[in-house]
Order: sequence, then structure tokens, then C-alpha cells
Amino acid sequence: MAQAEETELTCEQLGLSGLTIPRVVELNEPSGGVPSVISTQRGLDHALEALRSAEGPVAVDTERASGIRYGQRAFLVQLKRGDSGIILIDPEAFENLSAVNDALRGVEWVVHASTQDLPCLRDLGMHPDFLFDTELAARLAGFEKVGLGAVVERMLGFKLAKEHSASDWSKRPLPPEWLIYAALDVDILLDLRDAMEEVLEETGKLEFARQEFAYIAASPGKEAAKDPWRKTKGIHALRNRRQLTALRNIWFERDKLARKKDVASKRLLPDSSLIEAARTMPRSVPAVLSIPGFQTRALRREGPRWVRAINAALHEKNPVPYTTPADGPPPLKAWENKRPESYALIQASKEAIYALAEELQMPHDNVLTPDTLRRLCWDPPREVSEQALARELAAMDARPWQIEQVLPVLLPIFDSVLGHNR
Repeated sequence: MAQAEETELTCEQLGLSGLTIPRVVELNEPSGGVPSVISTQRGLDHALEALRSAEGPVAVDTERASGIRYGQRAFLVQLKRGDSGIILIDPEAFENLSAVNDALRGVEWVVHASTQDLPCLRDLGMHPDFLFDTELAARLAGFEKVGLGAVVERMLGFKLAKEHSASDWSKRPLPPEWLIYAALDVDILLDLRDAMEEVLEETGKLEFARQEFAYIAASPGKEAAKDPWRKTKGIHALRNRRQLTALRNIWFERDKLARKKDVASKRLLPDSSLIEAARTMPRSVPAVLSIPGFQTRALRREGPRWVRAINAALHEKNPVPYTTPADGPPPLKAWENKRPESYALIQASKEAIYALAEELQMPHDNVLTPDTLRRLCWDPPREVSEQALARELAAMDARPWQIEQVLPVLLPIFDSVLGHNR
């Protein structure tokens, strides 16, 4: 059932009597009601048949327990395709959901902010052949606010409650009000997809979006970060390689323990505690337990674990290097002295891309990612020509529409700074 939310636009202002104009309609229940969560093979088989029998795109969403449980796995998968009705699946009840993927072969998936949902879906054996990302569509269309609630309100006139987005979705059974929230997200996605497609077509950006969606759908996903422990908040407080080695050892011990307990790593033990232990390198259990964060109920018996990790760092023959070779260009502040031409290129090119983005009415990092622009300017092609720049951009995974848009503004800059033929 929907509840109208009134605005200050009254009958007196419109010259009408007895009327108030609802600004948005608050959704508090999906159109077909909330189905039961599927947790049996029989239920899944019925859902698969419904998905295969339906027509058109499928709305897909997930709910995770980020910051609560270990990793980013999905604890609920929501789908809706044509007249299939809303389908809610508990992925924890199944080895994987590859059967769902098979049922959706060749079907376009409609997802909001797909780069957030696709990694956990991939872990379940699900990945789209075709994609429509309503959040990315909103970015390309130049919307200032691109969250699902904001886009739905702007395009469809519905207000979605978002108070359960950060809930612990690993909880069982899931509360009814949470299921309403989860079901509503896919209930409106297909209508939102059609509305956004119209906007993109009207603004001449539909082909831009299609290329972006195809790129994401074809992506194999991000590789695991190298040396993830180097992202620990506060690492700059460590001054030598032994301390860094201790941090590495403690970080991986925390990760193993968090995985075992199925608790988010930072919830188990905050980064600040890791940094303090690596900085002071205590050599006894009482000394470790004196550091804030190490005395919680979940960790009270784990003191020897941290002492072993620190002692291993003290006796490591090859402590970790203080710095690692950069993967890509150095920080921009180093460019002016190291490569003045590259510095001139990046300064002028950034300004040109920002101006182009304003003209296209979309974020500058959608026109061309900052990383792509930095790499292009740091190591430009030896030949300055339209063809050479296009080849370099394509090699960096710039999409054809991006290359077509940026070449006219970048080529004069590269020609001016580097000369037509170096």
C-alpha cells in the first residue's frame, strides 16, 4: 500500500479548491506482496521455472552484511522478471546459485550500482550476459544524486525507505520489515530501467551507456589486491621494516581469525590496535593485551597468536621493504621535476576533460577515468596523432564512445606540448 506525502503546493496556489498535490508516493509494500524466502531445493526449482517462463529483463539485487560478517558475500538475492513475481533466495542454503544463472542465459540483468553487487553474485556462480545499470545510467545522464532512492523518487515519483541498508542480513529469520525493504528494490527496478533508457535516448547518451554496460558485463572482476595489509589505516606511523613486517604478520593473523569466526576483520580488531601493536612490538601476552582492542571477549584467548606473529617479524631474515615499486605513474607532485612535459600534459588535459564533462553534463571520471588520463600523460605515444592516441586509449580499456569524445580535446594539447612527431 502506498501513502501520499503532501507538499506545500496547495489548492490556493493553484487556484483549485479542495486539492493537495502529492510530491511523491511512499512505498511500504511491493505490488504483489512479500514472498517467503526460498531455502529449499523444491522452492528453488519452482523459482527457476518461473524465471525461465517469464519474458524480458530481470531485476537483480543482493543484501550483504558489510562491516559485520567476514567478506562481502550475499545473504539474500532478490529477482523479478516479467510476471515471475518477486523471488527472494537465501544463498546460504545452497552450495551455489549457478542454476539461477543458467535459467537467465541471454537475459538482460537490471542492477543498481552493479559493481557493488556483481562480485558477490559471481561468488555464487552468477554473472550477467547483458546488463543495464540504473545507477550508472543516472551518472551518465548527469543526475546529481544517483542512489536508488533518489533516482526512483526523481523518475518514478516513489519514495523508498532505506533504513535497512546497513542491517545485519546474516540474521535468521529475516524480519518481515526487512523483507519488504528488499522486495521493493527489485519491484521498481524494471520500471526504472525503462525510464532511464528514455532519458539516455533523449540526451543522446544511450550508446554511451550500452558500451559501459557491455564493458562491465564482460569484465572478469577485480583481482585480489597485492599486499592488502599496506592499506591499514595509520600505517604511516610505522618507521622501519621490522614494524611493517610485524603489521603484515598481525594483519594476516587477524584475517585468518576473522574468517574462522565469520566476523568483519575491523569489527574483530580495529586497525588502530594493529598499528599500535606493530609500532611497540610487545613480546609477551600481558603486554599485547594491554593494548586497547586486544582484550575483548572474542580475543581474550588469542594473545599467543599475536606474540608469535611479532616474534616472527623480529627474526625475519628479509623484512618487508618499506616501499614497493609503484604500479603506474608516481604521485603528481613528482611530475614537474621528473617529466616536465608529462606535467604540462596532465595539467592541460585535466582542465580539458573537466570542461568536456561539463559540456556533456556528466562526471569527469565517467568521461575518462583519472587513472587512464594519468597513464596516458605520463607515458604518451611516441607519435602524436589521432590514430596513436586512439590506440593508447583503447589499450587502456577506454570505450569507443570515450575515445570519440576526448580525442578532439586531447589531440591539440598533446600536439602543442610534444610536437606533431617526436
